[in-house]
Amino acid sequence: MVDVVVIGLGPVGATLANLLGRAGVSVVVLEREAAVYPLPRAVHFDAECMRVFDAIGVAPTLAEHCRVSPGMKFVNADGKLLVDWQRPEGIGPQGWNSSYRFHQPDLERILRERLAALACVDVRLRSEVFALDTHADHVRVRYEDLSCGGLREVQARYVIGADGARSLVRRMIGSEMVDLGLHERWLVFDALLKRDWNVLGEHSVQFCDPARPATYVRGVDNRRRWEIMLRPDEDAARFAQTENVWSLLKKWITPDDADLERAVVYTFHAVIAQRWRQGRLLLAGDAAHQTPPFLGQGMCAGIRDAGNLAWKLVAILQHGASDALLDTYQQERYPHVSEFITLAVELGRIIQAVDQDAAAQRDEMFANGPRHLQSLSPRLGASPLVAPGAEGGAISRQPTLCDGRRLDDVAGNDFLLLVREGAFSAAQCEAALAAFPSPLRWVEDASESACQWLDTLDTDAVLVRPDRYVAGVARGGDALLALTASIGAALGRAATPVAA
Repeated sequence: MVDVVVIGLGPVGATLANLLGRAGVSVVVLEREAAVYPLPRAVHFDAECMRVFDAIGVAPTLAEHCRVSPGMKFVNADGKLLVDWQRPEGIGPQGWNSSYRFHQPDLERILRERLAALACVDVRLRSEVFALDTHADHVRVRYEDLSCGGLREVQARYVIGADGARSLVRRMIGSEMVDLGLHERWLVFDALLKRDWNVLGEHSVQFCDPARPATYVRGVDNRRRWEIMLRPDEDAARFAQTENVWSLLKKWITPDDADLERAVVYTFHAVIAQRWRQGRLLLAGDAAHQTPPFLGQGMCAGIRDAGNLAWKLVAILQHGASDALLDTYQQERYPHVSEFITLAVELGRIIQAVDQDAAAQRDEMFANGPRHLQSLSPRLGASPLVAPGAEGGAISRQPTLCDGRRLDDVAGNDFLLLVREGAFSAAQCEAALAAFPSPLRWVEDASESACQWLDTLDTDAVLVRPDRYVAGVARGGDALLALTASIGAALGRAATPVAA
């Protein structure tokens, strides 16, 4: 029996398997396909995702294949700017750039190469799962080896369905989808430039034209993408034909400028599964939620799922934490991803206004100037692992410490307590550590960036979880002990503190 079976080896499944494998958890990954899908799909991720990739150990390699994005502009049919979403191009408070463009096959290849180096992870390609039999202490996973037609099985303590929008695991859980109100067909066209071409610049552009809403994405290297909305009466197969695709793009680009890499029609959805867990079965990524692409947060949401779920599984499987810890997964992630999907739907209404009168009313809303969009940074939903108060549940900053290390490098896979230099006595430190039942890194630091963060929070100590979210803050020794005791109680096991 293995600890975890992950079904699906896309970015979410591969990220989760890496996080678990690096912690020594035994994992079997079952993937139907024989190789990485070679064509573009997701094209954006953010600083939070890069922190997860850094925890795996692939961030420096991945960064070489990425391009920092300056942001996105929304313009109407006359080219007037409606919404301006500027993304800072320098290193941000999380220690990475805020927005990256990438080519998904590059990411998947890098993640799989790292998995191959982990002895406790067994990747089985050409393996199609057809049955899950749940028992009190394990799950029996039955699958077909598509290379030979043989029927196989593996037993695991937990099964994670990172198996996409048509998830078998979701069907086995019996979870229906909550409809958040957007279902539209878009033609996605990926092109490879053949010569210098910079008609639309470095920003992504949303063309809010009622005659034909469209999106332009500046990809990495010579890659460019257009997404074009189809009307209800238009035939998807006909519009995906090469000559028709070029006719839709002729005002921007022609076959003299680029080669068509692919053209496919997608239906964009805004849905969330009602239940993400049933016993030993859990969902992650598109199996749990699907969002329109207008914020570039579809894959990002799945990577956050992996980051949230991985450390909790490690705590249960290796540190004796309570199985009830997994109930916090949906409690925290559902409200978080809902905020992103809701905003994406709202932006979709701006972009997809095809009625001339509605588009005119929309433009009038921006008559006094564009709306300046700020990047969304929701807090986690309420759970026993998030202390009450305004600070709990926010993504942490990543200060550079006095010794030159960054906070995530010190934390590793553990909780970390960043404290103001001299704020607590030795006895208070010992009491706080003794109250905490999981590995805990204690970092007392006086670096400028650490002090700035503590000053911003108006606190003496901040407890950071392994997924880089703030568990809570403390001002004074009594509050520190109360914080570590309350989060420790939620973890539910005997104390084994580790000091940095």
